[in-house]
Amino acid sequence: MPVSTGALPITAKNLSVIEQSKRLAAYTAVDKHILPEHKIIGIGSGSTVPYVVERIVTQGNELNKDRVFIPTGFQSKELIVMSKLNLGDVDQYPTIDVTIDGADEVDTELNCIKGGGACHLREKVLAEAAKTFILVADYRKNVEYLGQNFTAGVPIEVVPFAYAKVLQNLQHVLGSPNATLRMAKAKAGPVVSDNGNFIIDAPFSREDMKDPYTIMARIKMLTGVVEVGLFCHMAEASYFGNEDGSVTVKRRASPNHVAPVIEEHIASPAGPQ
Repeated sequence: MPVSTGALPITAKNLSVIEQSKRLAAYTAVDKHILPEHKIIGIGSGSTVPYVVERIVTQGNELNKDRVFIPTGFQSKELIVMSKLNLGDVDQYPTIDVTIDGADEVDTELNCIKGGGACHLREKVLAEAAKTFILVADYRKNVEYLGQNFTAGVPIEVVPFAYAKVLQNLQHVLGSPNATLRMAKAKAGPVVSDNGNFIIDAPFSREDMKDPYTIMARIKMLTGVVEVGLFCHMAEASYFGNEDGSVTVKRRASPNHVAPVIEEHIASPAGPQ
């Protein structure tokens, strides 16, 4: 039975369908998981995250004045500062109550691809530091298997001097012949992460991506790899805003990462948008 999310965006009618979907997912996730007792909160990256911060701000100064917000990168740091929320860092607060982050894709087992924005190293640190890790995205990111719509490949952060060796390993040993160094679009040369590293995008076959944990472990073992943009066995739930104004929730039956994933649909308080 659908229930109200209690999270109708005030300006939803001014947004495209996709932006409405992102906002509904973000608002619903914040309402369900950013609770008064949560004081240390991780803020992720991506196009859905501004709506996460927007909803947190509406919880009011009284709740937020005693909270500390930990960013996953430059974008989320700017959102925290511009919203006049308390900024912290994970080295100060290595245990986080809850982290909410976006995703490039999420599969049926709550594994996800992250790193389209080259922030996946810090994103994974904050995901692991969190007692609860929650994903938010629009309906396009809700897939059966990773790589279904996000075809650029698995984002891999590498130290610059090792990128050629890692590329060769990926192409000729691990089965990603089309792995490439990610090049910048508004500058000459490669994309450089917030940590000063390069990013490789490595597409794998559908068969490989049915078992993302195994391919993640194999990539991680390559010398020169800093982090892999596959997040496996980490998320407790994922919220997807849909075109009709509803929200699809995939969640673990229990916090244990081997617990089965349950899917449910929550109706928008205003019905279809």
